[in-house]
Amino acid sequence: MEIATIVEFLRDKTIFITGSTGFLGKIFMEKVLRIQPNVKKLHLLIRAKDAEDAERRMLIEVIGKELFDVLREKHKDGFDAFISEKINPIAGDIVCEDLGIEDCDLREKLYKEIDIFVNTAATTNFYERYDVALGINTLGAKNVMTFVKKCIKVEMLLHVSTAYVAGEQKGIIPEKAFQLGEALVEGEQLNVNEEITLVEDRKKELKKNKSTKEVERLAMKELGIERARMFGWPNTYVFTKAMGEMLLGHLRGDLSLVIVRPTIITSICKDLLQGWIEGIRTIDSIILGYIEGKISYFPGDPDANYDLIPGDMVVNAMIVAMATNSNKKTQSIYHVSSSLTKNVNCTKLAQCAYNYTLKNPCMTKKGKEIKTRVRFLKSMSCFHILMLLHYYLTLMGLFLSNLALCRLNSPSVNKLRKEYNLLMQFVYFHRPYIFFKGIFETTNLDKLRMAMINCGESTLLDFDPKNIDWDDYLVNIHIPGVLKHNLPK
Repeated sequence: MEIATIVEFLRDKTIFITGSTGFLGKIFMEKVLRIQPNVKKLHLLIRAKDAEDAERRMLIEVIGKELFDVLREKHKDGFDAFISEKINPIAGDIVCEDLGIEDCDLREKLYKEIDIFVNTAATTNFYERYDVALGINTLGAKNVMTFVKKCIKVEMLLHVSTAYVAGEQKGIIPEKAFQLGEALVEGEQLNVNEEITLVEDRKKELKKNKSTKEVERLAMKELGIERARMFGWPNTYVFTKAMGEMLLGHLRGDLSLVIVRPTIITSICKDLLQGWIEGIRTIDSIILGYIEGKISYFPGDPDANYDLIPGDMVVNAMIVAMATNSNKKTQSIYHVSSSLTKNVNCTKLAQCAYNYTLKNPCMTKKGKEIKTRVRFLKSMSCFHILMLLHYYLTLMGLFLSNLALCRLNSPSVNKLRKEYNLLMQFVYFHRPYIFFKGIFETTNLDKLRMAMINCGESTLLDFDPKNIDWDDYLVNIHIPGVLKHNLPK
């Protein structure tokens, strides 16, 4: 496939998309509709009770977003008709057989129509219930593959994973597929079916013991972390995503399969709505905490690389990889990463946040300017000592004084305890990324990039992190975007 024909490749294509209500799914949809309005149809699988509810969610949670304003302005009074013609919301759920699509006639119609299947659905919570993460990230991937293989003329399946399925590996991490049963701990053998059985048995046991919903919720969360670490992954999210990849590779047969593994996805960088983002990403909690004056100390190697990649670049890479691998009958892995540039570390992130506050001072509710500089602690042991001396002992002192005062200060003590526990949990689950020592190989992605050189679409579909001025992006685009789209109006 000639790279110059990518936009034309999308013409008259029928694309089935899962995860369309998510951040990346929205950017993908908008980009396809904008660069190729002659795409035939986008079928969106949306978790909903019926078709009417699916359409309602699509209109509110997808099309109603600011991201689609450019398309709205372009089509003006014809926008609603354009959307109605191009987008078909379908009630369903990837955790279910047949993707939860109950209408047999509709399924048969889809089997005959789908050209491209794009799976962006996932739960990205590091501390998700194991049964939930297993259902969406692992079995969901299996259900997708089963559905795709029934499609008569399907050209390929593109699955969005995460680069951090690599666990906590150090050095150069290759764009390599997982084998079924592969674990990151030497000597361990992972059996996906046994994990499913384990979850079912544990839930039956909890039910038999008449456990409350809260007890079951915590038990499932802890089971996920326990199993992930047993096999070498730091959290439930990346563990279940890795198992999802294994099943896809094992079941694909001769289907063309592309697995895109982005690193830490950030706001739109170069596309039309710069700074647009939904949700708080890994680094954004740190940025917000710094700007609001809530963080003065944080664990992290000042020189450790933060592997950031803007959402629009991930989508551009998806589109190019999709077109390039159509009907190839191979499996391809792409790390969409800025690892090799090593342009953003803890120090730069803090400096950019500081530079932002110099230009845009943040104020307390009393009108006082917030002035904060973050000190990074190079090891977790240093962080734990600081937390013990400055916070935990203070909390214990308040707890004891509260007992002496007959619990008159209980609300304030409980609030402080909750804040302390949340901070410790945040650091606990983000530690693998704060101190990450791996560098993601991008050999496969570089081949796509090289093919884009001197191409008329290389700017339209840019996914080269070398083209980013990271200081300008962080200070003038990303940080303002995080504040604009995530703080209460």
